[in-house]
Amino acid sequence: MSEQAGTFGSYWLQTLPPGEPAPAPESDLTVDVAVIGGGIAGLSTAWELVRRGREVAVFEADRIAAGVTGHTTAKVSAQHTLIYDRLRRSRGAEGARLYARSQLEAISHAAETAHELGVDCDWEDTAAYTYVQGRHRVPELRAEAEAAREAGLPAEFTAETDLPFPVAGAVRVTEQAQFHPRKYLMALADSLRRGGGQIYEGTRVVSLTEGEPCVLTTDQGVRISAREVVVATHYPIFDRALLFTRLTPRRELVIAAPVPEAQAPDGMYITPEHRTRSVRTAPYEDGQRLLIITGEHFTPGTSRDVEERFATLTGWALRHFGDLRITHRWATQDNDSTDSVPLVGLLHPRARHVYVATGFGGWGMTGGIMAGKLLCDLITGRDCPWSELYDPRRIASVVREGGQFLKNQAKVARHFVGDRLPPLASGPRPPVDDLAPGEGTVVQVGGRHVAVHRDENGELHAVAARCTHMGCLVSFNRSESAWECPCHGSRFAPDGSVLQGPAVRPLPPREL
Repeated sequence: MSEQAGTFGSYWLQTLPPGEPAPAPESDLTVDVAVIGGGIAGLSTAWELVRRGREVAVFEADRIAAGVTGHTTAKVSAQHTLIYDRLRRSRGAEGARLYARSQLEAISHAAETAHELGVDCDWEDTAAYTYVQGRHRVPELRAEAEAAREAGLPAEFTAETDLPFPVAGAVRVTEQAQFHPRKYLMALADSLRRGGGQIYEGTRVVSLTEGEPCVLTTDQGVRISAREVVVATHYPIFDRALLFTRLTPRRELVIAAPVPEAQAPDGMYITPEHRTRSVRTAPYEDGQRLLIITGEHFTPGTSRDVEERFATLTGWALRHFGDLRITHRWATQDNDSTDSVPLVGLLHPRARHVYVATGFGGWGMTGGIMAGKLLCDLITGRDCPWSELYDPRRIASVVREGGQFLKNQAKVARHFVGDRLPPLASGPRPPVDDLAPGEGTVVQVGGRHVAVHRDENGELHAVAARCTHMGCLVSFNRSESAWECPCHGSRFAPDGSVLQGPAVRPLPPREL
């Protein structure tokens, strides 16, 4: 029998809770480098810079390594589903080689760092597979295996895997890894502090003035002066580079269940079929491993059937792995760039001291570690062979991927324009009386859209329904009890407080 529910929360956070928060800054301060965001990209960048003698401070709106990084599946792999054949065609053979080299170096750098810090982060060397079950996609995988091998990966096409079901074909890449992301990053944070770096939690940066120095302002009114600034907030919180036109947010569901060690598949797996299915295992209790399955991707704020999606993912797991007891379930969020390559470097064409790291497309472990090294090189004046490949200011590849760019923006435009149409004239009391506990809906009150949620105690809570980022209307995700923006992926708690950017300001309260 399967247990549908499980604990709603990340296994990584459960096994290494955040503990006491680092205090927010109480007064203005000055540093060499201010890093906004305490996930893997931000912490990796800060750690690299401290090692090169820079005075660095990290500002995290919530808790470090607890946001997107705390909800990842934590594959440390250079095999990113079907990327290398696409890169070979769009960026040339040299572009594909640079991408592969940068990702492989991130894996080896992470392994060396874990050894240097003496941290037991459940590091396991293993192979990564991209597989399909439909035979019509086998030529696609053969081309990917060839392109990955040409790019420098130890890749091959195979029809053999350790999965408990047949596949039509797979790309197998050896010498990859998986780990416990929070154990790794908390050790990195401790090392950062010992080296003189500062970490501030519960500190949301709400404004940036570029200059010499740059000046940041927090939601508590504290000013931070910094020679250089790194925006590592997953989705950039500042839109001056118009990067939001080149990013598409994607939310995916995760379920986890213990399985006997002898039945756990060896390796990490992903398929582009079935709205994506990603499979890996992690060390668990004696004689068992934790089977972690990810899939059912959707745009935040567009799915009213998230619970049904969890049921679909669970059903797939039961059909392919037999009886399971689901112990954990959570969701993760990623941003895809229009040309499939992350955006790491100077924030915009006129930027001189502000950098960004975003668009990792679901591969933030190697992407974040790569970004840390690349940004450190850029800030300290060192050359990096792949800086041009990841440069956010690149134009040619965006033009080549113009079809995907227009497709993505058409979806946003429908919300952006449609959500600005005036609401219908106010009538009698809004239809909220029928809301069940835990539900939420958007209604019209006094000529305005209002987001209304009924909590588990039966009390109603009303906030503005327009996202504070760019004004699109939010939608309620009952499974995660959150208001979500379909345009750029901002997420808010029922009381309006920000859960996830790019929004930096809460949804203001409203009267019914």
